[in-house]
Amino acid sequence: MGEEATADRQDTDEERPDQDGRPQPSKRTDGPDLAEVSNWEIVTHYFDDAAGRLGMGDDVAAVLKSSYREVQVQIPIVRDDGKLQVFSGYRVQHNGARGPYKGGIRFHPEVDLDEIRALASLMTWKTAVAGIPYGGAKGGVNCPAEEMSDREKEAVARSFMDKIEKVLGPNRDIPAPDVNTNAQTMAWLMDEYGKLHGYTPSIVTGKPIALEGSLGRESATGRGLVYMFEEAAKDAGIEPADVRFVVQGYGNVGSWAARILEELGATLIGASDAYGAILDEGGIDAAKLAEHVKEGGKVCEFDASQQVSHDDLFEVECDVLIPAALGGMIHERNADKIRTQILLEGANSPTTPKADQILADNGVHVIPDVMANAGGVIVSYFEWVQNMQHMRWEEDDVNTRLRKIMQRAYRHVKEKAEDREIPLRPAAYELGIERVLDASRTRGYIPKG
Repeated sequence: MGEEATADRQDTDEERPDQDGRPQPSKRTDGPDLAEVSNWEIVTHYFDDAAGRLGMGDDVAAVLKSSYREVQVQIPIVRDDGKLQVFSGYRVQHNGARGPYKGGIRFHPEVDLDEIRALASLMTWKTAVAGIPYGGAKGGVNCPAEEMSDREKEAVARSFMDKIEKVLGPNRDIPAPDVNTNAQTMAWLMDEYGKLHGYTPSIVTGKPIALEGSLGRESATGRGLVYMFEEAAKDAGIEPADVRFVVQGYGNVGSWAARILEELGATLIGASDAYGAILDEGGIDAAKLAEHVKEGGKVCEFDASQQVSHDDLFEVECDVLIPAALGGMIHERNADKIRTQILLEGANSPTTPKADQILADNGVHVIPDVMANAGGVIVSYFEWVQNMQHMRWEEDDVNTRLRKIMQRAYRHVKEKAEDREIPLRPAAYELGIERVLDASRTRGYIPKG
């Protein structure tokens, strides 16, 4: 959501490396309860909450909350019908105290500066929690990618890179895939950057394997979710093989998490995409469903005992619920109906602050996006490291390193949560903010005191 198109628009971390590009319905069928709180409001709430508990002064908070650089550019392209159309492109660099800026690029008509600003901020805290040497950034173009040809999307990508390349660089800002962008998009961006700077594979991550992409990148966000779940399961005394789980948003992130959980013996009983949802208490074959969706099928067309509404899927009793689609889909009107032991956030900002409090009151253990879906950016970091050295790691090595970092992040956030007697989300924000503040003070950006 994290850096991944799917039948649902997914908002997982940076970077979704495997956009399938299928057209979305002209009007979403995710039900009437779409987010009423923006990503910016959600991320800002959690930041303000953590900053207040940390006793941070308003002046320091203002520096950490605001973006270092915000770029808006014009993207004119000639459509296939011969008409000229102008889109707006954005790149927000939020904070680079801990390293180069890192964040995905999304193509979607709903992209605007507030959304990009919020997701850039979230990347700052996410990379800090994961302990990888990056700052936070995000980018996007407000084009209807699901309605565009490959030629048109290539024109958008190349024009966008041409307009923002001056603020990018392997040691400055490294983009990656996100909503409606994929490995092919990254290849176009890399090639366009190379026209001006020479062969530079490390300028983007999430690239095709043939262009020094990393093995294990496609499954990274979903795999990272499972690694994080395994740590939480140990604390809760849950055996993965006994788990029954539901995935809301069966795209790249959700489907990979489901397949890997299935390998551990867990049972998928419900899934959805933008077109509908299915439920089967007897179990759904996660791998076959993923193949069905990859071939262009809708989740609701897959063989299952019953079709259900998107709202009903949230109410299914299960051990683990994985929201891996839109932000803000868990809100005050449906949070009280959720019947799960663990909420594992694959999407970015899927839970509004009011819903988060309801879940906490109901004893639901939330593993928040700011730590849970960091697998994508972590393996993007691995790809960047490999590119800088022009070498390639084996996939088992990538997955082993990913597991270690996810385990370490969970452990550090858990220790903070226990010490402060707070849930994981506020603990993760506190940890991330403290690490960024420490780097900022050490570098002299913010006075010590």
